[in-house]
Amino acid sequence: MLIVPSIDLEGGRSRLVFWPGAATGIGAPTDQPARIARMLVDQGAELIHLVDFDGARAGAPANLAAVGAVAGLVATPLQIAGGLESTEAIQLVFAAGATRAVVGMQMIDNPPLLRACLAAAGDWLAVGLDPRPDRLAAFPWRQAAPKKAEEIIDDLAAAGVMRVVLSHGGGPGEAGAFAQLVRRQPTMELTVAGGVRDLDGIRRLRDAGVAALILGEPLFSGAISLEEARSVADPRQ
Repeated sequence: MLIVPSIDLEGGRSRLVFWPGAATGIGAPTDQPARIARMLVDQGAELIHLVDFDGARAGAPANLAAVGAVAGLVATPLQIAGGLESTEAIQLVFAAGATRAVVGMQMIDNPPLLRACLAAAGDWLAVGLDPRPDRLAAFPWRQAAPKKAEEIIDDLAAAGVMRVVLSHGGGPGEAGAFAQLVRRQPTMELTVAGGVRDLDGIRRLRDAGVAALILGEPLFSGAISLEEARSVADPRQ
């Protein structure tokens, strides 16, 4: 399982300050996304996840300069989420240096737009989905009745989507549900974002067959180090 560090972009900076040496007093804290990405790559990160908080609120990319700064400092692939609600938005973040795009749940309810975004991003498009039944029920679907997560993922696979980012995971029950989704759609790359606070959560998702885990706040707070997260996620490292 791949560990993917996440940086939240807000106002061109990281929403959380990163200080990898906080426990020992070594180094200095920074909120510069490009510097943070450089340190994470130096620690072994193979993919960086960038969340455009301002873009998510505005419905369009809002931190393109920050994305470009990160892309200019690291050669590692960059995955962008937040504000990608059109093909034009995807093209903008790709032009800024992103290599992967994560679109929101609204795409599930708009097949023509999903097809257009697939044409723009190809295999590097992922759809973000909160699989909790209450969240699915509360989403303002245009269709007659909300579907279950497994039905939605079946529909996405049929449409040609190769990647899904599932939010809020890590508990024993959630890991079991994800394992069922992996068995149901073995060719779909399932990534989990959020909900993991310790190494046991990483182990559960690894054993469930999840392809990747996005970690943000636990890395920034020092609750989990990238080195130990990668070691647990893939003992061969």
